[in-house]
Amino acid sequence: MTTPRLPREDLAAALAARRELGPDYDDAFIETVVDRIEEALDARAGSAPAQRRRPAPAAAPARPDRDHSLALAVLSLLAAIPLTAITALNAGLGGLIFTLVMIVLLNVTYAFRPRR
Repeated sequence: MTTPRLPREDLAAALAARRELGPDYDDAFIETVVDRIEEALDARAGSAPAQRRRPAPAAAPARPDRDHSLALAVLSLLAAIPLTAITALNAGLGGLIFTLVMIVLLNVTYAFRPRR
């Protein structure tokens, strides 16, 4: 008894069709290839095609609110360089401390803001 093989020509043709259709049809292509592989494996095992229950495709996950804390911290550091130079020259130590406290307060407020 010979074991059935996956028809390479069919898979090659499916791959060529996938290239022509573009990336929009990747899911359909993958489903087709998986179905053919499952059929070949079922035939090799000598069993009738098993009724495989596929999970329903999950809905696209909702995009979580992106956390921009790192970006805010980097921008705060970039802004702190000229701000500290300006305030240190024009307002002295008091202005420098005030500027740095405001930058830190901005970052802390953002980090602990209520989430929606």
